[in-house]
Amino acid sequence: MEHNLWLLSVTAASLGFFHTLLGPDHYVPFVVMSKAGRWSAVKTFWITFLCGVGHILSSVLLGCVGIALGIAVSKLEWVEAQRGEIAAWALIAFGFVYMVWGIRQGVLNKPHAHVHAHEDGETHVHQHLHRTNHVHLHSRSDVPRMTPWILFTIFVFGPCEPLIPLLMYPAANSSFAGVMLVTLIFGGTTILTMLALVGMAGYGIRFLPLKLFERYVHAFAGGTLLMCGLAIQFMGL
Repeated sequence: MEHNLWLLSVTAASLGFFHTLLGPDHYVPFVVMSKAGRWSAVKTFWITFLCGVGHILSSVLLGCVGIALGIAVSKLEWVEAQRGEIAAWALIAFGFVYMVWGIRQGVLNKPHAHVHAHEDGETHVHQHLHRTNHVHLHSRSDVPRMTPWILFTIFVFGPCEPLIPLLMYPAANSSFAGVMLVTLIFGGTTILTMLALVGMAGYGIRFLPLKLFERYVHAFAGGTLLMCGLAIQFMGL
């Protein structure tokens, strides 16, 4: 049993890592939302962490209920698939609405110039935005308050497909310690991988020439979320 648990632990760590790495929905939304909302590194860390915890715990809870009630793995996997459908469509809807809003904001916030003449004959050109009277283009007043709870809700509905079958083996052998071990290893690996990928991508995006597209940063973020949702729904990522 101990040998089998050791193998199961290695499997849990491997699946947690690759499940996260190959699922762009585990890290891309946090990178683009952090950029669009100008979140600090600390805020990005905590939002990513809490969403990861919610993502794992929802599947753990479902698995434990299934184990307690003796529900077959196939039925639990069907429930997980339905949750995945809901999460994917929620991400698609959120991304689409956010993208449309971002495009509208970008168009309305197009800066234009006015020439001001002073009594002494001096003139100067002053730029301002349509939506923000004489506010600098990069002002934070232009940035809406992001709603991380939307991401959290989507992640709670998002299933961890490999986790429930992993839980079944130690549960079948009446090993509560084995269930806890597999859960902690899989969950810990998943969350650490999410944080590492978000951190590296967030650092790397700072070097991209995005200044020219800053007006449309929200549209870009929304479009990225939309593409993630479509990839999950129709490509099985």
